[in-house]
Amino acid sequence: MIIVVMGVSGTGKTAVGLELARRLDCPFYDGDNFHTPENIAKMAQGLPLDDRDREPWLVRLRELISNHSRKGETAVLACSALKKSYRDLLRAGVDQMQFVHLQGDFDLIWHRMQRRETHYMKADMLEGQFDALEPPGSDEALIVDIAQDVADITSAILDQLGQMRPGTDQLPSTGMRGKE
Repeated sequence: MIIVVMGVSGTGKTAVGLELARRLDCPFYDGDNFHTPENIAKMAQGLPLDDRDREPWLVRLRELISNHSRKGETAVLACSALKKSYRDLLRAGVDQMQFVHLQGDFDLIWHRMQRRETHYMKADMLEGQFDALEPPGSDEALIVDIAQDVADITSAILDQLGQMRPGTDQLPSTGMRGKE
């Protein structure tokens, strides 16, 4: 299974993704690391990316996901995946994928982002991310409130994943029983 941890900047995608990957004993990928240098420079200047900027980035991420899926491997990817069209592109050709939408209110996320010093995505770009967000429904993603700590968020995700996998004995490397 490929798990894509999504949401606007500042929701904790990387922290939650790393913890999920650790608990599932699988690789973790931060989508930010797959941006082109041009995209990073643009965002560092406070300029939002447009769909044209994002397309090669999303294609790279889809190739990464597809490679793991073809091999039957579990992997976790942190990626904003703000629009349904982005999620559709990432999902193309992948049978076992689950989006996890980390959701929180603007003020909580704004406060978190103001504490960041080294990330190229700055807090003043958050409003644009909320404007661009096309929130997935519960039929497309697990929706998890970020007001909890990382351990609790991760446990909630793993519990929900265990309940969603009918006919399987376990989640990879967790020993969690699926709902029969």
